[in-house]
Amino acid sequence: MPNMSLKKNPMPSQAPDIRNKNFSEVALGYSAETAIDEAKRCLHCKNMPCVGGCPVKIRIPEFIAKVAEGAFEEAYQIIQQTSSLPAVCGRVCPQETQCEAKCVRGIKGEPVGIGRLERFVADWHNAHSCDLPVKAEPNGHKVAVVGSGPAGLTCAGDLAKRGYDVTVFEALHLAGGVLEYGIPEFRLPKSIVQKEIDNLKALGVKLETNMVVGKVLSVDELMGEYGFEAVFIGSGAGLPRFMNIPGENLKSVYSANEFLTRVNLMKAYKEDSRTPVLHSKRVAVVGGGNVAMDAARSAKRLGADEVYIVYRRSEKELPARAEEVEHAKEEGIIFKFLTNPTAILEGENGMVRGMTCIEMELGEPDASGRRRPVEKPGSEFTLDCDCVIMALGTSPNPLIKNTTKGLETQKWGGIIADEKGLTSREGVYAGGDAVTGAATVILAMGAGKTAAEAIDEYISSKQ
Repeated sequence: MPNMSLKKNPMPSQAPDIRNKNFSEVALGYSAETAIDEAKRCLHCKNMPCVGGCPVKIRIPEFIAKVAEGAFEEAYQIIQQTSSLPAVCGRVCPQETQCEAKCVRGIKGEPVGIGRLERFVADWHNAHSCDLPVKAEPNGHKVAVVGSGPAGLTCAGDLAKRGYDVTVFEALHLAGGVLEYGIPEFRLPKSIVQKEIDNLKALGVKLETNMVVGKVLSVDELMGEYGFEAVFIGSGAGLPRFMNIPGENLKSVYSANEFLTRVNLMKAYKEDSRTPVLHSKRVAVVGGGNVAMDAARSAKRLGADEVYIVYRRSEKELPARAEEVEHAKEEGIIFKFLTNPTAILEGENGMVRGMTCIEMELGEPDASGRRRPVEKPGSEFTLDCDCVIMALGTSPNPLIKNTTKGLETQKWGGIIADEKGLTSREGVYAGGDAVTGAATVILAMGAGKTAAEAIDEYISSKQ
C-alpha cells in the first residue's frame, strides 16, 4: 500500500544538548522499516521531475522503488551508476533546493525524503556488502585529475569506469578535498569519505598525495613528459576572503578555511592534537553560509560558552541550508542578523578582546537579487568576543593559473571553461569551485561528470 502521509518520516538524531558537546554524527539515519515506509510515499511520476533537479541525474524513482521492495542492494547499484559518492551526497547535498524541490508530493505536503533514502541505501551497502567495484577493461589512455574533492573524484570515477588509466594529484596528505578538511565530522564522518575513495581505488584510480600541482609539477609537465592525454582541474577554491577591516591580523582571528582544516583534517578537537586551536569562550563567526554554520557549530563543540553568527542581512537572506540553520539554533548558536563588523579590537598579547559592529537595514536589491544591506547611522556597538572566524567565501588559488601556459581565468581567479568544462587549453578541462567559486558538493560532482564525458569524447575523437 502507498504511504499518503503529507509529512516525510523524521530523521532520528542526537539531542541538541548532547550533540553540541561531541563530534559524532548528528543525524542517525533511517532504519530499514522507516526507509521502506518513506519510499512508499513516492508516486513514481512518469515525467520524473526529481531527476531533472539532480545535477548528476540519479534515477531516483527507480532506486526508491527498490527500497520500497526491501531490495536495498539493487537500489544501491542503480544509484552508483550515476553517482560516485552516494553516501556523501545523501548527507550534504542540498536536496531541498534540487531533487526534493521538484517532487510532486511537495505541492500539498512535504516531498519524499530522497536524500535520506540515498543515505540509507549507501550506508546499508557499506555495512552489508564486501564486494568491491569491478575494474573496467583498460582502454590504453591516461588522464590526470588535479584535486581529490567532489569534482575530481567524480571525474576520476567516471573515467575509470570507461577504462581510463586515471591518476589523481592531491596537494594535502589525505585525499577527499573539502569533504575531508571542510565539512565537520558531525555532518560527514571521515570514514564515509575514505570508504568512497576506497571504492574508486578498486576501480583502478591512483592517488598521489602531497602533490601541489603548480609547485611540485605543472599541468604542462603532466601533458608533456608524463604523457597524460588530458587533464581535469578540480582544485577547488581554497583561498579565503577577508573584510579588510582593522584587527584582522590579530592572533585569535581565523579564516573559516584554516579553522575547519585544523578541526577536521588535523583533529584539533582531540586533546593530543599536534595542530590545536584556541578553546575560546566567546566566538564570533562572520558570514551566513554553510561554512559559517560549520565553523560556529564546531566552536561550540570545542567548549565555547557563547557563539555568534554575525550576518549583515536578515534571516530570510541566509544562504545556508535551512536544516543547518535549524540545527545551529537548537545547539545554542546565537544569530546577530542585520549586523556588520567594522573593526576587531586588540587585547592582551595581540589577542581579540571584542568586535565593533554596526546595525544594518535592507535597501534595494543588488546584483545577486538580495536586498542590499545599508548601515543604520548611530547604531554602533561592541560585541564581546575573544575569537573571530571569517566565513566570507573563498576563491581559487592562483598557483595553477600562474604556472599553466595559455590558461584563461576570470578577474577574480576562476578558470574560464565552457559548458563541457573545456578551458582555453586543448585537452585541459576544469570544473567545480575552481571555475564557479565556492558552491555545493553536488554541483561540483555534476561538473566532474560532465567533464569526464567531454574528455572521453575528446580522446576518442583523436583515435
